Amino acid sequence: MTETSHQEMIPISSLNALEYCPRKFYYQVVQGETQVNEFVLEGALAHQRIHQPGMQVVDGEVQITGLYLCSETLRLTGFADVIEQRAGMLIPVEYKRGKQGQWLNDQVQLCAQALCLEERQSGKPPIAYGYIYYIGSRQRVQVQLTPQLRTKTKAAIVQALHVAALETPPPPLVGKLAARCPNCSLVSLCLPEEVRLLQMQKSK
Repeated sequence: MTETSHQEMIPISSLNALEYCPRKFYYQVVQGETQVNEFVLEGALAHQRIHQPGMQVVDGEVQITGLYLCSETLRLTGFADVIEQRAGMLIPVEYKRGKQGQWLNDQVQLCAQALCLEERQSGKPPIAYGYIYYIGSRQRVQVQLTPQLRTKTKAAIVQALHVAALETPPPPLVGKLAARCPNCSLVSLCLPEEVRLLQMQKSK
């Protein structure tokens, strides 16, 4: 039995959680835990329209919403918010609740969508860029799908498959990254402060 056999396919959106915190990823993907806070609810409401499958033409440009993506090679599955078709090329557009920023977790999720789309466009050039639309600031940011971002995304997929096969959750974030914990929707389940305290006591 391989270490990834417990989790055959990984949701594309879960790569965002993995980059934010592997422990959060484990609770969501492996244990199926979800808890709603104001940020989760706001994001869900913002995505209601774009998650409806369909196609429309806007200013002469084809836009596809709620497109199902799947890659057996990468072992990814999920839905793209919006796919724009330009000169035969499919461009992913990911909608995010917050304000514009250089968030690597958002970029990894977008790049993973592009990798899945490229499998559907065999023989065509790689997708050069995609967009992230930040609802909070009403700004659309172009993300270049560089070799570095592609490498980072593929590494995240490998890490996701590894973490998904663990028997117990990874430890909580430490150092500067621990500042992410208070705003996490799973903080009451994860109990990062309590776990870190126990770990410190055991190490003494």
